[in-house]
Amino acid sequence: MPRRSAGVLLYRRAPHVEVLLGHMGGPFWARKDDGAWSFPKGEYADGEDPLAVAHREFEEELGSPVPATSLVPLGELRTSGKVLTVWAGEGDLDADAAVSNTFTIEWPPRSGRVQEFPEINRAAWFGVDEARAKLVKGQVPYLDRLLDLLAG
Repeated sequence: MPRRSAGVLLYRRAPHVEVLLGHMGGPFWARKDDGAWSFPKGEYADGEDPLAVAHREFEEELGSPVPATSLVPLGELRTSGKVLTVWAGEGDLDADAAVSNTFTIEWPPRSGRVQEFPEINRAAWFGVDEARAKLVKGQVPYLDRLLDLLAG
C-alpha cells in the first residue's frame, strides 16, 4: 500500500498566475534550489480525511490557515512512492511571514547528535514558469492542472 499525502496549491492572479511554494528544510535541501520546493503537504493515515490533512499541513508548514474561501480538487498523482492529492485555492499570504513546524533527525549521520530543522525553511511566490524549475519533479504536473482549471 503506497503512502498517501495531501496538500494545497495556493495561487493568486496579480497580474499573472503565481503559486506559493515552500523550500524544504533540513540539511539535505540546504544547498539546493531548483527541484527543492514543494506545495505545503503531508502524509496521512487510513481513515483520515485528506482535505482536513491538507488544511492541517498548510497551517503547520506555513504558520497560517489556508487563506482561500474554497478549494478545488486537482486530483491525485503518484510521486516518488507516494500518492499525492492536491487542492487548489485562490488567496494571498505574506510568504516572508511563514513560520514552519520542525522535525528532528540525527545530523550529521551516525554522529549521535540529534538536531531540529524546519519542515519548510522559507516560502515564496513564483510565476508558473519559474515554479516548474523550483518544484520537485513529481509535483510539476499540478501546475498544468491548475492552468487548465483557470482556463476552463
